[in-house]
Order: sequence, then structure tokens, then C-alpha cells
Amino acid sequence: MPALISSERDDALSGRAPRSRPNILLIVSDDHGYADRSALGIDPEVRTPALDRLAAEGVGCDEAYVTAPVCSPSRAGLIAGAYQQRWGAHWFDDSSMAGPEHPSLAERLRDVGYRTGYYGKVHYGAEREGDRGAPPQHGFDDSFYGLAGQSMGRLNYLRHSSAAVGDYGGAAKAMAVQPMSAGGEPVEVERFLTDEIADRAAAFIGADDERPFFAMVAFNAVHNFCWQLPDEELEARGLPGFEDWYPGASEYLDWYDGAISPNLANGRAYYLAQLELMDRQIGRLLDLLDERGIGDDTIVVYTTDNGGSQCNYGLNTPLRGTKYTLYEGGIRVPFLVRWPAALPGGVVRDGLVSSMDIAATALAAAGAGLGGLDGRDLLAFLRGDGGPVRDELHWDCRWQWAVRQGRWKLTWVESRSPHAAEIRRVEHTEPGDGLRLVDLVTDPSEQRNVRAEHPEVVAELTVARRQWRAEMDRSSVVPK
Repeated sequence: MPALISSERDDALSGRAPRSRPNILLIVSDDHGYADRSALGIDPEVRTPALDRLAAEGVGCDEAYVTAPVCSPSRAGLIAGAYQQRWGAHWFDDSSMAGPEHPSLAERLRDVGYRTGYYGKVHYGAEREGDRGAPPQHGFDDSFYGLAGQSMGRLNYLRHSSAAVGDYGGAAKAMAVQPMSAGGEPVEVERFLTDEIADRAAAFIGADDERPFFAMVAFNAVHNFCWQLPDEELEARGLPGFEDWYPGASEYLDWYDGAISPNLANGRAYYLAQLELMDRQIGRLLDLLDERGIGDDTIVVYTTDNGGSQCNYGLNTPLRGTKYTLYEGGIRVPFLVRWPAALPGGVVRDGLVSSMDIAATALAAAGAGLGGLDGRDLLAFLRGDGGPVRDELHWDCRWQWAVRQGRWKLTWVESRSPHAAEIRRVEHTEPGDGLRLVDLVTDPSEQRNVRAEHPEVVAELTVARRQWRAEMDRSSVVPK
């Protein structure tokens, strides 16, 4: 990283505004486990030098959350900078991109002179090409993407072509091999998708254009099915191939059960290979920024869309739970921010942070307005000259909800709901049952339900929940 001269660094850390609007690179991975960064030292097999570099050169947030424990509503809340319940998005079955009344981060930045590009996975709901959920329809000038809502929430790592659709036949949707899109037009890609996503993003970043840029890079890694690795990578790691599902081989759910934890041989090794290869491309993008002399004036944010998926061999230690649940392991995520011109490096902050805050923080740095956002500007908090930006966060999937207020977290799960039953049956995950209160200061792994010992806290958080829910209901609109 090019060194800042002392006066520049002093100006930045004093809280004075940078000399120009920063570029913004937002990197969102898929199902990345909370513990799966090599700098944390939890699993010596994890290798993430680029993410470790981001942490060493930027600010990490230990209490960062997404707005849902599954991808579609979480991504919808992130791009709008607001609770997605405001437009009726809660779970896979009702999630959608917000309408124009909630402009996306890309639309807001484009309005103040940014060029905008989207590269990777899209999954706000069951969007189709031309719907608002497609990047060209919500503010992105340039784009390369796959609509995962059309393919069971995933993108194949290796194949996206008409030939692949023909080869897979009735399994094409499950194996997610449909052609990708570039600016809304189909494009065939028969190579490792992580590399293609990074190539497209690098070309956008390196374009000859004096305007500041906003690039959103949404890798499909490390979502299942992680065995879909290039042959040379399997060979280099001594890993066997694993065949995708084809109709007639078995019933899909029987096959799927053998393709997730605890039944997939080498499952963790496949996952870690995908993570390492994604990290390699993140490092390449960081190098590109610095080689072009724009690294200091580029905000780089890294996070993931929900908690790590234990059925896909993600590790959330020391947190309890996994994707799909409102335990910490389902909603607490890695969150790293690097901006050398304005933020210190190698610092970890404590305090509640939400993926909704990414939009507000980027817009504040760009000098744009923050009206209509639930997210908060984190810049002072990240610099260290401001305290936590909030004391309360909410989650609502209809069949399960949670509220965190300070040290306390109250959750409720309708154990007999069809959603809970499906998660237990298909994903081998236990979402919980009934009303639970935990003290996250003394019990960060959520082992003890202290509801009976603190009825006054339960009452206070229940009121907060009802007030928040009433506000969401007042502003909710029917998705179109």
C-alpha cells in the first residue's frame, strides 16, 4: 500500500474530510463463516491473506450483523440501506428488491456523479431479467451477473451456457448453469466464475474515467456446491471430483443430503478451497487499486450475506447456530472496512453495526444525503472519535424474530412452523423453540435462557419489538 505522507495521515485521522470523493468497492461473499479468516487463528487450515490484509490496513467490527439469516432479504436490506420489512420482505418466500420509493445505493451514488458497476450473484427474490432486482434496473451502469432466484439461490461455479443447460436437462435449474447476463444480455461463461467476476470488476475499476466509482462485487463463493472447482485446483489439493446431480441418478433431496454436512467427504476442504480462491481474487483487486494509485482514496468494504452455513461446512466459532437461524451464528458476520485516507489500520471496534450501515456510510463519504435510510453513518465510529451508532437492532422472518438491545437479545421461534420443519429436515439445522433471553456479554455463545430471571428485560424488549414492528407495518408496501 502506498504510504501517506504524515500531513495527509494526520488530516485523515483528525476527522477532516478527504480531498475528494472516494471510490467505493463493496465486496459481498456468500455464507462465509464468522470464524473462517486465518488472522483469527481458529482453524489453521484457513488461508485468507487478502482478508487479513484488509483487517491489518483497516477497521474490523466484531459486532456486525446482517438484517436476515438468509440471503434474499439480507441483500435487499443491504442495497437499500433499510430494514427490508418496510416493503414486506422477510424470508425467501416474500423477499424482493425495494421499489423506487427506496432508492438503491447505486441509484443514490449515480445521482451524485458516480459511475456504477455490479459483478456477481444477484438474489433479492425471484427476480427475472428486466425486473427491478436486475442490476441495470436499480442503478448500475455496467453489470455482469446471474439471477440466483431463478436457480434455487445458487450459481454454478464452472458452467453457464446454453450447452450446459442442454447437458443438464431437467437438472439445469438445480445446478444453476443458465447463461449469465451482461447489461441485461445473455453471455456464456465456461470458466471458473470467481475468476470471471473478478476480471469483470477489474476492467471496470481500471476504465479510463475520471469519475469516482462504486463497484459491487458479489461472489457466489462460498455457497454450496463447493466441490465445483477447476480440475487443476482439485489436483493441486489432492481432492477427488464429486459429480453434480442429474435426473435419474436419485431423488434430488436424497442426493442433496449426501452433498452437505455431515455426509460429504472432503466437504470442509472443498469449502476452504473456494474461500482461498475467492480471497486470491480479492487480493488481486486490492493490488489493482494500489497499483493505480487510488488505494488510499478507495473505501473497501468486505462482508457476507448471512451467517456461515454449517451444512456447507462453514465455521462460526464461538457463535452458536448457523445460516437460517437467529442465533448469532446466523446473523453475525465478518465486516472489514479499509480507507487509508480517513481510517486507521489494524483496529477492531466494539459496538452494534449493521449491513444497512454500508449505504449510509458510503453516501456520507460521497457527500450525499441520507434521507430515508435506517442505516447509520459509521465514519466517526470507525475513526474512533465517536461512540457506537446504535443500541438496538431487529430481525423478523415472520416465523422467528429477534431484538438486540445493549447486552440483551430476545428471540422467538415458532417451532412448529413449516419453515422450521423444512430447515430441520433439509438443512440439518435446529432453529430453536419459543421465547429466549440471553445476555451476550456473559454468554456470547447463547447457552443459557435467562428469561425467568429477568422478566423486566423481557417486557422492555417486547415493547421495543412491538413499536418497531408497528413502524414497519405502517411503511410496508405490497411488492410489485
